[in-house]
Amino acid sequence: MKVQALCIGHASGDLTMRLDAYPAENSKAEVDALIEAGGGPAANAACLLASWGVGTASAGAVGDDTYGRRVLDDFRAAGVDISLVQVQPGEATAVSFILVNRANGSRTIINRRRSGPPARLGAGVPGHWRPRLLLFDGHELPASLAAIQAFPDALTMLDAGSLREGTDALAGRVDYLVCSERFARQATGLSALDSPDARSQCLARLRERNPRTVVVTLGERGLIYDDGRHTGHLPAMNVRPVDTTAAGDVFHGAMAFALLQNMPLLQALALATTAAGLSVQSPGGRASIPTLAAVRAAMPRS
Repeated sequence: MKVQALCIGHASGDLTMRLDAYPAENSKAEVDALIEAGGGPAANAACLLASWGVGTASAGAVGDDTYGRRVLDDFRAAGVDISLVQVQPGEATAVSFILVNRANGSRTIINRRRSGPPARLGAGVPGHWRPRLLLFDGHELPASLAAIQAFPDALTMLDAGSLREGTDALAGRVDYLVCSERFARQATGLSALDSPDARSQCLARLRERNPRTVVVTLGERGLIYDDGRHTGHLPAMNVRPVDTTAAGDVFHGAMAFALLQNMPLLQALALATTAAGLSVQSPGGRASIPTLAAVRAAMPRS
């Protein structure tokens, strides 16, 4: 299948456990199920795009361990091209331990970082590739910068979850800076985004960093956006969350899909918001990716 989207970044093994409440220190807790799957922001977005019929490749790195093999197997099962995923001998794959509170669907994530050097594209990119969209999560900066140089005509999107070296370096270089509230507060110095004035200041400061399109996701409070012509707020779906793991990854993947379909920004944001709203109603990260048919059926009627 022709590669239309290249997703570059973090790929991990995810271990998800759902508890009645977050455990107290020095205590024991029991769970009735353990969900094991591949994870990571760019990796989950890649799996969504592939499952929605978009030719998608992933670039990054894993170790040559059990978790790395699971990551690759899950990519293959989803139909993601893994020719640019590097398997680094003797290194450890990133692992995320995810504790989900049954009472409200919130999740607490403990990450073990991947060992080994950064992934690099190098000469491994097939010469015939011409992806139309590049999606980054900031975890593999050298490979992301190389992709921007290799594919200057592609649309670019950054999933900025927090302010770190990679997201800081890429925030001003992409066409779509689509960030979490956490990143927005870290990047702007604002303590909260609860008032209209604070949200207006946030968008203005982020547009000093990126003058193209800025979107800030606010969880159950929806999102705010500014593309230089229009600015506004879009509410989230009114749902009872079961597990919020990967909701942001689903949002970014769905928005990337919409942009590949040449949807206007507001329509793209509505599609992504609906996809994220559906995802939080299912347990697990990768397992919560909704079908395109389900998202289309749940879209609000204009």
